[in-house]
Amino acid sequence: MTNNIPNMILIGSTSRNSGKTTLASLIINKYKLNRPVVALKVTTIQEKNGKCIHGGEGCGVCSSLKGDFEIVEELNAVNNKDTSLLLAAGAEKVYWLKTLKNRMYEAFEAFAAQIPENALIVCESNSLRKVVNPGVFVMVKNSKDSQIKKSASEVIEKADIIIENKFCDNFEKEIEEIVNRASLTVV
Repeated sequence: MTNNIPNMILIGSTSRNSGKTTLASLIINKYKLNRPVVALKVTTIQEKNGKCIHGGEGCGVCSSLKGDFEIVEELNAVNNKDTSLLLAAGAEKVYWLKTLKNRMYEAFEAFAAQIPENALIVCESNSLRKVVNPGVFVMVKNSKDSQIKKSASEVIEKADIIIENKFCDNFEKEIEEIVNRASLTVV
């Protein structure tokens, strides 16, 4: 089952710290004056109380999940969390969706029910691509890390655009391509 979400720019990455939030923030900044922008960060959890996907003790996100999924609105724009950075970039609302892998579809449906129809959704996730068909799906490759995480390898062939991030924080050309592919107009 997949949802067609033409008003979504979905940003995935091949590894952590690849530049997803930087790219998402630049896109939000570009559109925020033209239409409502809602940002979403998705964390996929294999199983409740399971081992941290990043190894070690982890941050407690996976073990603290109540129910099958949670939608948390970010209200603080002044710290270094990804969701705070997206809010600071100008998104009207920012949500963090924490979901069990096998409940992704229902979790996204619950999120989508809260979003105005005309809003642009800028989302960071690899796994969400399995249940949504966005206006454009961008995969950011980390030029400093050649390994590809499992969630990226499962969806990279569905990417409309693959960006090799060289960490100069200038995505102008890439944003133009995203805008054209997503058929979004910027005034």
